[in-house]
Amino acid sequence: MESKTQALSRQDLARQIYNAAYLTGSFKLRSGQTSTEYFDKYRFESQPQILVQIAQALLPLIPPGTEVLAGLEMGGIPIATALSLASGIPAAFVRKKAKDYGTCLFAEGTPVTDKKVCVIEDVVTTGGQVLLSTQDLRSIGAKVSDVLCVIERSSVVQADPTPTAMREIGLRLVPLFRMSELKEAGARK
Repeated sequence: MESKTQALSRQDLARQIYNAAYLTGSFKLRSGQTSTEYFDKYRFESQPQILVQIAQALLPLIPPGTEVLAGLEMGGIPIATALSLASGIPAAFVRKKAKDYGTCLFAEGTPVTDKKVCVIEDVVTTGGQVLLSTQDLRSIGAKVSDVLCVIERSSVVQADPTPTAMREIGLRLVPLFRMSELKEAGARK
């Protein structure tokens, strides 16, 4: 089944993500912080029409020379898969810890050793999981310097959205959207 999807404007894509995923309440983030607002990534990742648009919007952000797209468990995996389909770049799927059966690997799929790897994540606040997964990938010889994410959710907007801890280990974060952009798009309903 062939699907021809017309690209949405950046503003329309932001609005779709906001409408699908923005929640209010009390939420504990992976970073340990508590927030009164939350973007439930599974609500936009599970919508094929939105996911294909995200992949198309991320496509020009893939760093030149990237050989493997490494989706982080669990939210980065559907994004890496959609981006792999759109770009033709093979994907790897990075677990939080190696499984203790079968292949016993933490990075499944395309081998990453001696490859230029771009880490793919859904939402980044402080980059804690990105740091851990990058260390794991580098420990087996992956060359990792770039991270793409759909949403950077820091409340502090700076010119460089890369969290300090990520910058300190030589990573550069390129978000498709900052949380403030999505909230602004949602307010314009």
